Amino acid sequence: MNYVQISSLIFSQVGKSVMIDPQYYSLLFPLFDDIERFDTMTDSIRELTILQPDDWHIHLRDDLALSTTVPHAASSFNRVICMPNLVPPVKNAQEAIAYRARIMEQLKSSNLSLERKSAFDPRMTLYLTDNTTAQDIELAAQSGIVQAVKLYPAGATTNSADGVTNINACVDVFEALEKYNLPLLIHGEVTQDHIDIFDREKRFLDEVLAQIIVKFPTLKIVVEHITTSDAADFVLSQGNHVAATITPQHLMFNRNHLLVGGIKPHFYCLPILKRESHQKVLLDVATSGNPKFFLGTDSAPHATDKKEAACGCAGCYSAATALPLYATAFDSVGKIDKLEGFASRFGAQFYGLPLNESTITLVNTPMQVPTDYPYFDGASLTPLMAGETLPWSIKA
Repeated sequence: MNYVQISSLIFSQVGKSVMIDPQYYSLLFPLFDDIERFDTMTDSIRELTILQPDDWHIHLRDDLALSTTVPHAASSFNRVICMPNLVPPVKNAQEAIAYRARIMEQLKSSNLSLERKSAFDPRMTLYLTDNTTAQDIELAAQSGIVQAVKLYPAGATTNSADGVTNINACVDVFEALEKYNLPLLIHGEVTQDHIDIFDREKRFLDEVLAQIIVKFPTLKIVVEHITTSDAADFVLSQGNHVAATITPQHLMFNRNHLLVGGIKPHFYCLPILKRESHQKVLLDVATSGNPKFFLGTDSAPHATDKKEAACGCAGCYSAATALPLYATAFDSVGKIDKLEGFASRFGAQFYGLPLNESTITLVNTPMQVPTDYPYFDGASLTPLMAGETLPWSIKA
């Protein structure tokens, strides 16, 4: 038996006595260190109403992909920070305005309720390149729809070829970001080929980010999708102008889930999953109630055939089921009561935005993650934990 088979058996036998051979206890929800945590989850809070959350890091892609990604994001989140790594990338305010218009046009044609359509507020970002100017930042700040600027080291992830090759050449841009109080969002990995992929986050913190903070001490910075205890400790050691987002996959899984028993391409993302010890620290800080850590799914769609390939794409798609995923992670350590701060409060507070007034309710009722979603050009899109059962779901 495997994890999926055991969890499915349990949830199909609610109210009945189920005997599980002790040899399989370690497979019961990889999130839980022991069986007592499973008891804590199922016997504690059964229903949780929180302020409507925001996603402070999401990839919606563009054009035909928006017909899938926009309704999924808008079904749960009010504000979303839209990543700019399109082809070509979003490099100035004019391009950001045009991209937002395409998103909103797709929203109009979706089957979402009028309430969800009216609440959805995509916030745009600019893609920082070697050619970005201080004037680009000024115009972005004046646009009213650009929320931040994204730093991709060239070659670090999907569509990052136009990223920054020389941090030292960005001095004028960083000064402008400080001046206009626009946050710098960072994919925190170095990209030199000789550096081990599991070490690239720490090397970026030590060799690049620490120097940026020294030179620009009031620049607001979000270290996105942190994956290591090193990153958590780094953020904790900085002032309130430095924060971090954490994805559901980095709270729920580690590199064993990716590699043991065969490669699981739908667990492959960048930054890559790390050791279990790092996963546990991320779960600790995410559920601590510390406002420096907040929700950012990094939901990144790729067609199934592009993931399940000899050279598969990096990215986990979680937009449609993000809240049940996070709820499962938080409740695995008995901290479901900390979810609202992480999902609905801390990000808005960091960005200086008002809290949402609407609410959403999660229930401790099992749901099965769809095996796939329709994507464009006849392709399918496989979500994180496709076909598996989660103990939490969104109340209809």
